[in-house]
Parts: sequence; structure tokens; C-alpha cells
Amino acid sequence: MGLDDKADAKKDQVVGGAKEKLGNATGNDSMRAEGAAQEKTGDAKSGVEKIKDAAKDIFGGDKK
Repeated sequence: MGLDDKADAKKDQVVGGAKEKLGNATGNDSMRAEGAAQEKTGDAKSGVEKIKDAAKDIFGGDKK
């Protein structure tokens, strides 16, 4: 939990988005799909981090 997890989520979002755009530009459906999946993984990780932060705010302490 924490900064490393948030950075990992952001990395997946950015790299996934870049792969998806590159796949669209080159007509590579496999790369486009891989990028879209990686971006969605990053979105999900980011959502989990937001939930963890909210729980920490509500209940206090460092929830892992």
C-alpha cells in the first residue's frame, strides 16, 4: 500500500494507453488490446488505492 502501489497503477495506465494508441496507429490489434487491458488494470489498481485511502481516512491508522 502507498506510494509504490500508486506509482505502479499510474505506470500501467500510461504505458497501457501508449500501447493502445500505438496499436491503433499501426493497425496492430494485438498491441491495441494489450494496451487497453494494461490501462484497465491500472485503472483498477488506482481504484483500489482510493478505497484504501478512504478506509484510512474513515478508520484512521495505516490499513494494509
